[in-house]
Amino acid sequence: MDFQLSPRLVALREQIQRFVAEHILPLEEDSATFDEHENIRAGKLEELRSVAKAEGLWAPQMPVARGGMGLVVAEMAVCYEEMNRSIFGPVTFNCAAPDDGNMIVLNKVATDGQKERWLQPIIDGTVRSAFAMTEPAPGSGSDPSLMKTTAQRRGDVWVVHGRKWFITGADAAQHFILIARTSDDTRKGLTAFLYDRDQPGWEIVRRIPIMGPEEHGGHCEMRFDGLEISDENRLMNVGDGLKVTQIRLGTARLTHCMRWLGLSKRALEIAGEYVRERQSFGMSLAEHEGVQWLLGEAAMRIEIGRLLTMKAAVLLDQKDFARREISMAKIQVADTLHQSVDTAIQLCGALGYSKDTVLEWIYRYARQARLVDGASEIHKMVLSRAFLEQGNAFWRWQ
Repeated sequence: MDFQLSPRLVALREQIQRFVAEHILPLEEDSATFDEHENIRAGKLEELRSVAKAEGLWAPQMPVARGGMGLVVAEMAVCYEEMNRSIFGPVTFNCAAPDDGNMIVLNKVATDGQKERWLQPIIDGTVRSAFAMTEPAPGSGSDPSLMKTTAQRRGDVWVVHGRKWFITGADAAQHFILIARTSDDTRKGLTAFLYDRDQPGWEIVRRIPIMGPEEHGGHCEMRFDGLEISDENRLMNVGDGLKVTQIRLGTARLTHCMRWLGLSKRALEIAGEYVRERQSFGMSLAEHEGVQWLLGEAAMRIEIGRLLTMKAAVLLDQKDFARREISMAKIQVADTLHQSVDTAIQLCGALGYSKDTVLEWIYRYARQARLVDGASEIHKMVLSRAFLEQGNAFWRWQ
């Protein structure tokens, strides 16, 4: 792999770096910026988004023809990392979950008509979206084959019954991608559909309180009691729901890693500034060997995560599914985010534990990283199966 960035990408990275420093980081220090769920207030966000659009820093993952930046996945890795130097960064540039993953999958598999109706408004930033798959037990979680929500065909309409929960962004979403069971076939039993918030036959039961700060729209429990979806709003073929899920989650898991690396670096940045200035026993904290061990290990883990993420990104650009590589990156970077911010809090002491820095925000947010888009244990099982099937070929050179 050639890790040298093109002059164009270097310039873009620097432009993003300046934008975050000048327009977004100062807002983190103002309590009036935060809404009741500890994210950026809607009005302030719209102001920032207008500036980002004006500077050409909008929807990096989408084609230029649709108003995006047209970046390939490897280029996204570089830019997303810079964008998430701030906790408000990704949503400012329209590359935050769940919209990010939804845009990517719709751009890949939707029909032209579906792209105009369902995708373009998300790209434009006029609506938000959600991906409704996870269910309460005994329904679908990490194992989609357990899905209980059903869609029954009646002529040109599908009628949906069931429940979903922990659906990220649902409370603010206008457009939804829904995965439901359409047959008992073990591989072709699920189908994906598109529906609008204003359609009758479904409801948000509650916005589930969580430990950490929330994405816009929270994490919701939903009930479907006769939602009717026209067959023209079916995504791909009947029975392709699992395929839609796999296409979406592959890149979405990796873009999570890109963003988490940005937060990991930010945590060490805050800690580095503090230990250089803070004095203890006649020297700065940075001169103490124990502090150096903590910082050195955290910095190394971030670099390992970056290498795994970039390798997976390059493979995706080469049309490889990169399942092993994405799983390895997801495990490594999720752990790295938690360790990086934990290290930063430890080194900053009471300051890190307080709300005078964003470290405690990142710490609470970081705990979900080992759960979302597949728990770390599930990804380790994926790697174990691959190793048992491939033997030494598991470590093949690409």
